[in-house]
Amino acid sequence: MSAELAERLAAALDRRFGAGHRIEGLSRLSGGASRETWRFEAIDGRGGRQAMILKRDPEQGGLASGVDVTLGVDRATECGALRVAGAAGVPVPAVVFLAEPADGIGAGFVTNHVAGETIARRILRDDAYRDARPQMAGQCGAIAARIHATDTASLPALKRLDAAGELAIYRRLLDDFGEPHPGFELGLRWLDRERPAERPLTFVHGDFRNGNFIVDEDGIRAVLDWELAHLGDPMSDLGWLCIRSWRYGAIENPVGGFGAREDLFAAYEAAGGGPVEPHRVRYWEIFGTLRWGVMCMIMGFNHIRGAKRSVELAAIGRRAAETEHDLLELID
Repeated sequence: MSAELAERLAAALDRRFGAGHRIEGLSRLSGGASRETWRFEAIDGRGGRQAMILKRDPEQGGLASGVDVTLGVDRATECGALRVAGAAGVPVPAVVFLAEPADGIGAGFVTNHVAGETIARRILRDDAYRDARPQMAGQCGAIAARIHATDTASLPALKRLDAAGELAIYRRLLDDFGEPHPGFELGLRWLDRERPAERPLTFVHGDFRNGNFIVDEDGIRAVLDWELAHLGDPMSDLGWLCIRSWRYGAIENPVGGFGAREDLFAAYEAAGGGPVEPHRVRYWEIFGTLRWGVMCMIMGFNHIRGAKRSVELAAIGRRAAETEHDLLELID
């Protein structure tokens, strides 16, 4: 499969940038429960080399239900959102091309490769990122402010999801499992009762967290994985960033395991993101905890029910109970 894919990638580059391309070092990267990510080097007819990334839907065996269908955008829309975010000053990989049916590589797009680390546990523990970690909460605040300030008229068509809309989605998803999860049921009731007043919706990343950042010794170089981008409450991105699961054991640092909320909020406001409402961020942190718990259930059941047999999905599914516990602690 790799040899055939390499030939098709070379032909796709030839059609867009001139003949003579060849592909070297094509390999599939680990991670990504619902998408395929491939790294390769493209060599043009003059010998120039460029490391690139292909992100595409799997040819078969994608998730049968849940967030992939309910909230996720298609690759063309994700590619469009990525381009708009980059034009707005958000650090993202540059798009090389959006795949077309004639390319024969499936639904996906190719970007330039950005060097750095994405594995959250390494970012939080390795000495190479010791100086970067204290800067990252502030960098997250500034980046989030740029995302939320993006002109929504320039974006491709995205779903509009306020708190009430998201609550309805996760209620339906939880009901579809037909299993008792009293912690999640209590969380849904709390979230419905405490739902904040509506505010204007902005462009939000939807999965803005440690693990979706490319990091080097100076901090965040790029934001990845825009497949959950939508129009929503900007505080939802900040709350999602702070949920316990994305701290990877460094629970004393609520922002991604590397920083403090005060640094995140101050940088967000300084970058023009508008005043942060801490109570609203806390609401979305609690919402995010429930959301991740239901996502874990979705991925686990896709393995159990045979929609996509995967050790990774099974392992993620086991985290639903852990997340249910986190939710109960937060609303206590």
